[in-house]
Amino acid sequence: MEEQKAKVVIIGSGPSGYTAGIYASRANLSPILFEGLQPGGQLTQTTDVENFPGYPEGIQGMEMMEQLKAQAQRFGTEFRPKVVTAVDLSKRPFAVEDEDGNTIFAETLIISTGATAKYLGLPDEDKYRGMGVSACATCDGFFYRKKSVAVVGGGDTACEEALYLSTLAKKVYMIVRKDYLRASDVMRRRVAERENIEVLFNTNTVNLFGEDGVEGATLVRHLGSDKEEVFTIEIDGFFLAIGHKPNTDFLRGQLELDSEGYIKTFGGTTATSVEGVFAAGDVADPIYRQAITAAGTGCRAALDAERFLMEHGEDE
Repeated sequence: MEEQKAKVVIIGSGPSGYTAGIYASRANLSPILFEGLQPGGQLTQTTDVENFPGYPEGIQGMEMMEQLKAQAQRFGTEFRPKVVTAVDLSKRPFAVEDEDGNTIFAETLIISTGATAKYLGLPDEDKYRGMGVSACATCDGFFYRKKSVAVVGGGDTACEEALYLSTLAKKVYMIVRKDYLRASDVMRRRVAERENIEVLFNTNTVNLFGEDGVEGATLVRHLGSDKEEVFTIEIDGFFLAIGHKPNTDFLRGQLELDSEGYIKTFGGTTATSVEGVFAAGDVADPIYRQAITAAGTGCRAALDAERFLMEHGEDE
C-alpha cells in the first residue's frame, strides 16, 4: 500500500472534474484526479453535444471529454483510473483511499462525483441509450423537433421536461404510474393547457422497440388489475424524468448534504461544510445539471482551492 501527499485531489471526472484539473494544474498545484467508474462522466453516453459554447457544429460527448482530459493532462494533472472507496474529512490533510488501498493525504479536496439519473431498470434503456433514450430534455430535446416523444414521471421535473419538449416536438406523451400528477398546481395547469401534451395516467412502460433507435414503446394501463390493458405508442424519443441520485454515499456523516443527498455549498462559493473541501458539478447542483454549468463550477472550485491554500498554507 502506498501513501502520498498532494495539494489538491479531485474525485470524479466529467466537465467539472476535468475543468478543475485544468485550472488547478495551471496554478502549479499538481492535482491528482480520480476518474472513477465512468471516466468522463455522463456525457460519454451522449452522442451529439450542440449546446456547449465553442462547438458551432456540435461534438460527440466522448470526444469532448477526451479533449478536456487532454487539456488537463497538458498542464500536469495526474490521472488515476481508480475509484475512491473512502475519505476521512475529520482533519487536514484529508485521507483519500482508493480501491487498491492506497492513500493520498490531500491539503484540499474537490468533489465532482456527479449525479446519476434514475432509470426504470428496463433492458431496453441500455440498448437505446443515446439512440432515443435520454435523461435530459434540455440536453437532447433539440434532436426531436417535430417528432413524437414520451416523458416518464409525474412530478415537477417531469412536467418541466414535458413543457420544454412540447415547444420542440409535435407530440409529447407523459407516462404517469399513478392516477394523478404529483407536481405543483401551477405545473399541472400548464401541462393541461398545452395542446400537444397527452398524459397517460395509471400507465407503466413494458419495453421499447425500434430498428436503429427508439420507434415506439409498449405500455400497460392499470397493471395487475382486471382493467389491465396493453397498448403501444409511436415515439422517437424516451425521456426519463424520475429524478437523479447524487453520488455522495461515501460522504454521508462527513459533509453537510441536503435531503436528496446533494452537497451543500456556502457563501456563494464551492466551499462545503468542511474547510478545504469544495464541490463542483452535478453533485452539488440539483437544478441546472448542464455541462457548461458543471465546467463553470469546476473552475470556481479550483480557484477556491488555490485561494484556500494561499490563505492557510500546508498542514497547519
